[in-house]
Amino acid sequence: MLVLLVGVLALAIGGVQAHGDPVVAAALRGGLVAALATAAGGVPVLLARRIGDKTVDTLLGFGAGVMLAATAFSLVIPALDAAGALGMGTWSAGGVVVAGLLLGAGALLFADHALPHEHVENALIEGRGRADLTRVWLFVAAIALHNVPEGLAIGVGFAQDEMRKGAALAGGIAIQDIPEGLVVAAALVSAGYGRVFAFVVAALTGLAEPVASVMAASLVGVFVSVLPWALAFAGGAMLFVVSHEIIPESHRRGHASLATSGLTVGFALMMLLDTALG
Repeated sequence: MLVLLVGVLALAIGGVQAHGDPVVAAALRGGLVAALATAAGGVPVLLARRIGDKTVDTLLGFGAGVMLAATAFSLVIPALDAAGALGMGTWSAGGVVVAGLLLGAGALLFADHALPHEHVENALIEGRGRADLTRVWLFVAAIALHNVPEGLAIGVGFAQDEMRKGAALAGGIAIQDIPEGLVVAAALVSAGYGRVFAFVVAALTGLAEPVASVMAASLVGVFVSVLPWALAFAGGAMLFVVSHEIIPESHRRGHASLATSGLTVGFALMMLLDTALG
């Protein structure tokens, strides 16, 4: 999946250079800024000599808070706004978002049952200390999935609004992506992966944004109509992962207070970023 994203991104850059469309080029730059911010979030994992269990659980709680706030303020509310911009009434817009949320959560629930794995408390592999890898990779996939509608929003923003507004949107999303990159890298380290590998995967999850931003800017009419569904679908996937994977994992080692404190701080920080940066 990540290799495919790299390939598609390379093709997107080549296509933008070939056509020279300034709007699409600006959307590509905005998406790349967001992708680099995700990578920057993983840098502390490279610098830390060792990440203890308490730190991991606090970071997981922080990530859960970030994802809950992102679901509400970066996905659900924008999905309602996008549906309203398409001329839907209050009930119609709400129905679309509810349907998208249920589809997103249902897709992750299906993946959780379709991919055989142990529950996290039974999943430590003796001698290697690795947690349930399937759960960790579901978490990583949810972050990558969440980046797709954000990339679509960047592309639509540049195509429909003034360049200044598109740049402000891309900058706001980029700042929000920093803690997400950190949490992805920390989750992989907690599963026993090396720090360099964790950083690389965290960085690669951000590549969904420039790919999606170029697609949306190139075909803005199509993606404007899809945007409410995409945002809501990603929100449902995020809710599932937070409730089913991250919160239980952050409490498993007995550091529930630290995890809950991290969740509260993460939610408050992401809410501030979302509301202040628009």
